[in-house]
Amino acid sequence: MNNQKFNVAVLGATGAVGEQIIGLLEKRDFPISKLKLLSSARSAGTVIKFKGQDIIVEEATPDSFEGIDIALFSAGGDISKQFAPHAIRHGAVCIDNTNAYRMDPTTPLVVPEVNSEKIKEHVGIIANPNCSTIQMVAALKPLQDAYGISRVIVSTYQAVSGAGSKAIDELLRQTKEVLDGKKVEPDILPVGSLPVKHQIAFNVIPQIDKFEDNGFTLEEMKMVNETKKIMGDETIAVTATCVRVPVIYGHSESVYVELKEDYDLDAVRKLLENSPGITVVDDPSTQAYPLATESTGKPDIFVGRLRRDYGHQRGLNMWIVSDNLIKGAAWNAVQIAEIVASNHSVR
Repeated sequence: MNNQKFNVAVLGATGAVGEQIIGLLEKRDFPISKLKLLSSARSAGTVIKFKGQDIIVEEATPDSFEGIDIALFSAGGDISKQFAPHAIRHGAVCIDNTNAYRMDPTTPLVVPEVNSEKIKEHVGIIANPNCSTIQMVAALKPLQDAYGISRVIVSTYQAVSGAGSKAIDELLRQTKEVLDGKKVEPDILPVGSLPVKHQIAFNVIPQIDKFEDNGFTLEEMKMVNETKKIMGDETIAVTATCVRVPVIYGHSESVYVELKEDYDLDAVRKLLENSPGITVVDDPSTQAYPLATESTGKPDIFVGRLRRDYGHQRGLNMWIVSDNLIKGAAWNAVQIAEIVASNHSVR
């Protein structure tokens, strides 16, 4: 990274992802001249430490981005749509962690291990993909380059932290209620367009986000559409089933891939081992495979349970796990910011 320093803003600074972004900016010693932390009026006034200094969180306004070079957004899609145009007007590059701009044809949708070259095409906004998409495409990209991909079928097992801190609190509260023999009254999950809520403790909920007219949920369609855009191939057939499970951190995915060319399983394993951001944990003899508990707090994407499919000669099965708040959100955004800074691609 060059010696230039940047004025950086984090919108959504008091949220779970915002806190991780701030921590990573400090841990990575990002070249910051000034750090501005922004939130809603409700959270304004909160004090957050950064490199030993107390920074007071400010309420976000259209003029909050004056003098800002890089703005990292993680406060919800509506907030991004409200404030991103103002940040751009003031000359900032926005790295948006919401769904607001992901499928906008003028906005790069970036996983640095997959398509970092797209960053230079930004016109003010770079979108961070959905957490479940990020970990999958990072593992798919080496396979696409080596063999080509015709089809992907994914089932996700997603942690409650993906629905925010209130969902974490609900899981912990419900678990205690069940163990104490008390009646469970769901309040948060599933997050959707209907008021109906279901128990998450000791349960799985086959719904993440609202249902679309086609019977898939918005989360499932995010995986379908984002995968095609990131991989740069609209011909890949993708289908997804997204499920919320009673895990706090770490999304797990069962992924079936049909390759266009035949493959050697050992060669695939070596290919993934040598791919950026990927850690292979795959030794059935010692019951070694990726676990959500082992991924927590780590930036890696863990891949295991690699095996040839019995029903298709070019079919490959694998199990992918990653911390949804780290690589699935904060770390991916900070990686993008580091590339923007190193390329002097602020406007």
